Amino acid sequence: MGALNSPYLLGFEDVERLLERLTKTGSDGYPPYNIERVQGADGESDRLRITLAVAGFSKNDLEIVIEESQLIIRGRQQDDQSRTFIHRGIAARQFQRIFVIAEGIEIVGAHLQDGLLSVDLIRPEPERIARKIEINAR
Repeated sequence: MGALNSPYLLGFEDVERLLERLTKTGSDGYPPYNIERVQGADGESDRLRITLAVAGFSKNDLEIVIEESQLIIRGRQQDDQSRTFIHRGIAARQFQRIFVIAEGIEIVGAHLQDGLLSVDLIRPEPERIARKIEINAR
């Protein structure tokens, strides 16, 4: 299994500070990724989108799991034993990226297109409830 990367925090703070902290976190850098804020449609909350460059990985090679407060993205490629290589510069790779997500963050979908895996997250706006507090006179 590839090296386990340090957890990244999503949803605990403003995206700008989050990105600053993520760029300072050490890792082997594979696969490279982006985190962006995506404008929500009318009435929807803004989304965070994590996009990983996973060229060569098929949908069946990838796994996205939520365990407790962690979003875990894994990639596993199998060597094709039926092929004989004269030169092998593209090795089958494995990776695991872990992002720690705050309570209330929801994963709303993932898609794979043109070698990019995108995972969308939202933090639903808390329901605003007004409650009148009665004042008791003594």
